[in-house]
Amino acid sequence: MRRLLLALPFALLPLAVAHAHEAHEHEHGSLGAHEHGVGRLNAVLDGKALELELDSPAMNLVGFEHTATTDADKAKVAAARKQLENPLALFNLPKAAGCVVSSLELNSPLFGDKPEADHDDDDDHDAKDGAHEHHHDHSEIHAHYQFTCATPTALSNLDLTQVFKTFPATQKIQVQLIGPSGQQGVDATATAATLKF
Repeated sequence: MRRLLLALPFALLPLAVAHAHEAHEHEHGSLGAHEHGVGRLNAVLDGKALELELDSPAMNLVGFEHTATTDADKAKVAAARKQLENPLALFNLPKAAGCVVSSLELNSPLFGDKPEADHDDDDDHDAKDGAHEHHHDHSEIHAHYQFTCATPTALSNLDLTQVFKTFPATQKIQVQLIGPSGQQGVDATATAATLKF
């Protein structure tokens, strides 16, 4: 019994360190930081090709970051996935632009995708726990879309209103826009959700 008690403070250490690290990131607000309420979107319009890449903490889209085990949680993940699988509606792309989805890729530990570093199944379970620990803190949902737009001139702007409505826990999206007028970095919010290409 005594050995178990001694081991406990060490078991709690990684969590404390992870939380300190997260607080540290919040303080500095670095671009790569995983912040709840903040997503990132890269949007590139090149001729008829439109590419959108959305990265968001799972918390913003489904309300939690752990693996869904209950039916209610699984339903939330399935609902979010369904929304993400309909980007024409989610990103409110104007019908006049005639965009069709040419490729769509969704990745997240919540969708049962394995974390990148976790390919080796023969690892002892300590390493597994470590990998799981990290993903529990920082579950991201990554969506990558490519569209072919028949009339790209109709895409004068990108309207993210629907994204904020669909995922109300998202307060801000850091957008990198590359289009005919060059590259710009903009923070979109629910009240300022339309960005000009």
